[in-house]
Amino acid sequence: MLTAKKINELERMACQMRMDVVQMGPRSGNVPHIAPAFSCADIVSALYFHFLNVRPEEPRWDERDRFVISKGHGALCVYSALAHRGFFPVDELWKVKQAGAMLQGHPDMKKIPGIDATTGSLGNGISFALGIAAGMRLKGRTGKVYCLLGDGEAQEGIVWEAAMYAAAKKMDNFITILDYNHLQGSGRVDDIIDMEPLPDCWKRFGWRVLEINGNDMREICSALEQAQVFHGGPTLIVAHTIKGKGVSFMEDNNDWHSKQVTDEQCAAAMAELEAQYRALEAEQA
Repeated sequence: MLTAKKINELERMACQMRMDVVQMGPRSGNVPHIAPAFSCADIVSALYFHFLNVRPEEPRWDERDRFVISKGHGALCVYSALAHRGFFPVDELWKVKQAGAMLQGHPDMKKIPGIDATTGSLGNGISFALGIAAGMRLKGRTGKVYCLLGDGEAQEGIVWEAAMYAAAKKMDNFITILDYNHLQGSGRVDDIIDMEPLPDCWKRFGWRVLEINGNDMREICSALEQAQVFHGGPTLIVAHTIKGKGVSFMEDNNDWHSKQVTDEQCAAAMAELEAQYRALEAEQA
């Protein structure tokens, strides 16, 4: 079980990542996907700053754990995590989506150190991640493969093919986290295709399923600890999250799926996030 100090560190990093993301648009002059990155920032913080066994100085190290963000439009928080882990300079964040920049709206494994799969075409990332996991098992690698899946994305047929295969082959080196914020680009998930009872569907295929508050760092870390040591099949962590988490006027507001912030909105969002960061610092003092 992680200490209170470590939980606080991970919470602060998630807050820092949100501050980075909200500034990327105004500083680069491009329209970012803010809210999809905010919902999963806590999960990404836990992975990159505690659970993933990676080497920033050796991004292609064979024995590393792999992480695939299947919901590629949420990549901005991953870019922030990679920068703060030392994969590339933080200054690269302020060039996102500029012509010729390393960081674009969706991750590119050929250009970005630390990115294990190019994603953006929804549904493909989980199958790519599963292929990595199968290859690692064939080679005798001991690392884990983590995949972050979107809820609207889970309506894609290729996701269910991957779910069936992973369970049939008892892929216990494969951990999928569902960012269940109940919103997708075109509206509320339940109004477009209601996927409930979603956890039961995965259980029937043969997955171990854990349900958590995906914006609660203690619950995230507890679930990931359980998933790491589980043997006999793949694990799905259903992480109930809030789209736009951390900024009051963005929370559960699908207008912020992909929208530029004005200078005034950026300042207001930063004020909220900075207050949260200071409160976390005070808890640790």
